[in-house]
Amino acid sequence: MPVFAIVPHDDFVADIRTLAAALASDGDWQPAFLIGIGRGGLVPAVFLSHATGLPTLSCDLSAQVKDFADDVLVRLAARTQAGERLLFVDDINDSGRTIGMLRDTLAEAGAVDGAIRFATLIDNVSSAQRVDYAARAIDRRETKDWFVFPWEAVAPADAIAEDAAEMPERIA
Repeated sequence: MPVFAIVPHDDFVADIRTLAAALASDGDWQPAFLIGIGRGGLVPAVFLSHATGLPTLSCDLSAQVKDFADDVLVRLAARTQAGERLLFVDDINDSGRTIGMLRDTLAEAGAVDGAIRFATLIDNVSSAQRVDYAARAIDRRETKDWFVFPWEAVAPADAIAEDAAEMPERIA
């Protein structure tokens, strides 16, 4: 049985402020848009938008609907060709699968090198992918907790357990 680590709302807001400060201190690189990665990155992207004043867009990978993922990513890659920088936002960089898929798809669509960056609330330092900004870090080789963010806390316990069970190596 996994350990469900509830992320309190105040901790979530503190993490958003940490990301906003890191972004503000990076004077050489500022995004034109924050891109919320559906589903877990949508709420953090909106909060980060309010904290930074940057506008948000979104792509939804969780629903696996082409019109809201692949097609959107092609259009976003084109925006980088026009000189825009994009910061993709997610809740956690766990295995790196999502970020790796995004990087590959955006590169295939012609995204400009250096125009895409990633921010997460939690970064797994043993992930296959690296992020540019993280509020805090864990190491999945040691930390097996399943993090339950404030927007997930309203889900039935069975649904949270099903989400955790999808990748048992993360929590075992």
